[in-house]
Amino acid sequence: MSLQIGLLAFPNVQQLDLTAPYEVFAMIPGATVHLVAAGLEPIVSATGLVLTPTVRMADCPALDVLCVPGGVGVNALMTDREVLAFVRERAAAARFVTSVCTGALVLGAAGLLAGRRATTHWASLDLLAAFGATPVAERVVRDGNLVTGGGVTAGIDFALALAADLVGQEQAEAIQLGLEYAPAPPFEAGTPDTASPPVLAAARARLAASRAAREALVHTITGVRPEPWGGGAA
Repeated sequence: MSLQIGLLAFPNVQQLDLTAPYEVFAMIPGATVHLVAAGLEPIVSATGLVLTPTVRMADCPALDVLCVPGGVGVNALMTDREVLAFVRERAAAARFVTSVCTGALVLGAAGLLAGRRATTHWASLDLLAAFGATPVAERVVRDGNLVTGGGVTAGIDFALALAADLVGQEQAEAIQLGLEYAPAPPFEAGTPDTASPPVLAAARARLAASRAAREALVHTITGVRPEPWGGGAA
């Protein structure tokens, strides 16, 4: 069996949104994983890691899986006509249409979330409603052939779950074992519900400018004005 999996690569991508599922997908027997971009020039991620695309959007083969990772770079993609046209075109023929973290906002901007359940990073979860989606605060959310992963590290869970769909649970478990993926985080601070109030407040303060810019962008695209952050969890 041959599987064609395409991960969208772009400037200021959150590298773990891309590299975490890439690591899982690359271990699927018979899978070819493409890093798809507008050109083949090296791309600098949001944290400085340099990534090299393997195929241009114009030359990308038909895909069984289309995956859009997230990061601050999604803001530019949400109004990029070439990227949105590519996403719509490939989504129409793909077996699975997927995202990790705020890559879901790109799917939303492409018109692919209306009437669907989806997830994304906690700091942007409520913004999905502006695109007609039902936001779900879970690590992995399925709605038909739409599979979305939560923030950053959820990309591993998402990719393993999708691997089970593609090649069976036993193969997916073998990949998990090969990666020794048995999370045991040192702190209970991985979600807004478990983080302490000071930690949550500091995270919100750090993300406030990005959140405000994204609220404005979503309003421009959809005509819906998202609620600004309040005192509760995002």
